[in-house]
Amino acid sequence: MNDQLCPKMEATLEILGKKWIGLILFSLLQGPRKFTEIEKYIPGLSGRMLTERLKELETRKIVKKNVYAETPVRIEYELTPKGSELSSTFEAIAIWAEKWN
Repeated sequence: MNDQLCPKMEATLEILGKKWIGLILFSLLQGPRKFTEIEKYIPGLSGRMLTERLKELETRKIVKKNVYAETPVRIEYELTPKGSELSSTFEAIAIWAEKWN
């Protein structure tokens, strides 16, 4: 076994290990949500931090921002196919958490 950390694993854990990222992604696994819905779903998460994290997830093409031309304008966030592939990872974490926490 290689004694060095895999750069891809390191980069992935750097993203997923940031505070709030996991909970934001977990909330979006249930489908598209408005900003305020995500904010209510995660107590303690400030609007400023949610904005920052969503922008980062958009940049990494894990989350997509959908803007609907309605009055008033409606904005929703959803997982991209790349983000949706994390669902089995979150299922495994949920099983582990149920067993050990």
